Amino acid sequence: MPIATNFFYALVIMNLLFVSTAWCLARPSLRASAVVVVVAVMWALCNGPIEGHILISVNLEHGVTESDLLSVAAVLIAAVSAWRVRRR
Repeated sequence: MPIATNFFYALVIMNLLFVSTAWCLARPSLRASAVVVVVAVMWALCNGPIEGHILISVNLEHGVTESDLLSVAAVLIAAVSAWRVRRR
């Protein structure tokens, strides 16, 4: 698959992550939280073309990059949203 196509798909998934997280913040529900977690996992797996700098190196081939932090933030938002819904 050409690099431009992979870059396009990564951008689409990143935008989907932003939209689903905003939805989860605006209308908290368990369904919204689940969608955010699924999209966050998709983002962590497909963010290759726009990863950014390596922050923590696990080994020579793997590490935590700047764009991986978006997934961490999204999962935290989903967890807080789910906790707020369950508490109600």
